[in-house]
Amino acid sequence: MSNYTYNVFRNVPPVTGNLILINLIIFVATQFNQEFMISNFALFYPASPFFHWWQILTHMFMHGGFWHIFFNMYTLFMFGMVLERSIGSRKFLTFYFICGLGAVLLHLGVQWLEMQSFLHAGNYASASEILRTPTLGASGAIYGVLIGFAMLNPDAVLVLLFPPVPLKAKWWVLIFAAIELGTGVTGTADGVAHFAHLGGMLFGWLLLRWWKRSGRIYRYDEWI
Repeated sequence: MSNYTYNVFRNVPPVTGNLILINLIIFVATQFNQEFMISNFALFYPASPFFHWWQILTHMFMHGGFWHIFFNMYTLFMFGMVLERSIGSRKFLTFYFICGLGAVLLHLGVQWLEMQSFLHAGNYASASEILRTPTLGASGAIYGVLIGFAMLNPDAVLVLLFPPVPLKAKWWVLIFAAIELGTGVTGTADGVAHFAHLGGMLFGWLLLRWWKRSGRIYRYDEWI
């Protein structure tokens, strides 16, 4: 069993493996001083007194609890490995962070619209709530990884942990996108950054389409 475990982790490509490791290290550190870690490294709205420029990147390595990091890292492990081997480690690293930053861009854009609406209506309590609320998690980048996998393997049949229904990757991704859009617009499932997920998917889709059109998507590099 120990030899099998060693072989599994030895075969994880470098970027996927190191991203998982960094997320786990930061998650453990957060358990020792949650208030400090969240106030400094989660993402706050730029007008918030808690905002720091580095949060645009560091929030992607923060997680709010065990199941949050478990599902994100499980997804990264399962689909990130395939995507990294397909496009090469250097491109995968670029892809991952572009998706994460795209998630930030759409999320903050929606927050800005909400702020304008609240301020115009004199709803200062809700505007203040946005300033105090942190955003954390790798989900935006992870959703980008999912759409990247589906774009390169559209007919791969997947059976998720929940629901355990076999379906092609292209249909799963469309279902996830529809759910995120619906819940984001209606405001259901409060506490989830739905538009960040959509932003990761959108920028992942755009980047892979650009690489495909330029004929550079499968060019391997020295990292793999």
